[in-house]
Amino acid sequence: MELARTEPRYSYEAYQFVCDAVNYTQDRLGRIALERDPEVDAHVSGGELLRGACAFAVQEYGLMAPVVFKLWGIRTTDDFGDMVFRLIEAERLKKSENDDPDDFRGQFDLEKMLAEEYEQMTDAAPRSER
Repeated sequence: MELARTEPRYSYEAYQFVCDAVNYTQDRLGRIALERDPEVDAHVSGGELLRGACAFAVQEYGLMAPVVFKLWGIRTTDDFGDMVFRLIEAERLKKSENDDPDDFRGQFDLEKMLAEEYEQMTDAAPRSER
């Protein structure tokens, strides 16, 4: 992905993760747009994407999610906003008229949210999976 070369603060994997997190969040919220139905609004807000990205990261990386984020250059919710708007500029994501980089600014502590997501995931898992 060219973005990782032009903005080296974030790794290629970080940009790919954001794209995957958008899909995960749309699915989680029941907003998967079908190409044949342009009436379906699949848009997710900045806050929804941030929460979905944390849930997806914990699902994919478990307790290592905070370490993975740091390796990729993701330290705050602001980093997600920066990547989202770079992906919009690169036409990898679409923007609604209400989207704003401020939707991602200082929303919450990522490490704390990842820990909460992990707790929720383990509380919901059957005892045989723990």
